Amino acid sequence: MAEVVIYTRQLCGFCTAAKRLLDKKGVAYTEHDATFDPGLRKEMVQKANGHSTFPQVFVGKTHVGGCDDLHDLERAGKLDALLAS
Repeated sequence: MAEVVIYTRQLCGFCTAAKRLLDKKGVAYTEHDATFDPGLRKEMVQKANGHSTFPQVFVGKTHVGGCDDLHDLERAGKLDALLAS
């Protein structure tokens, strides 16, 4: 299974929804809480090619995007294949 990394911030409903989907699927992930860490936020924006909204999700070397993008992949039946890669 591919490594999953998610950049989050506290009190973010979209972050909670993205983590809930991953948890429901039994996916282990590394969470980076950038709420009070400007350096971590800068790292996220660089890795996400300028995207600065939360969350930002990465599966392996693939930048998935945010919560809506993650759920779109799930609805399209493509998330499991990406996670398996």
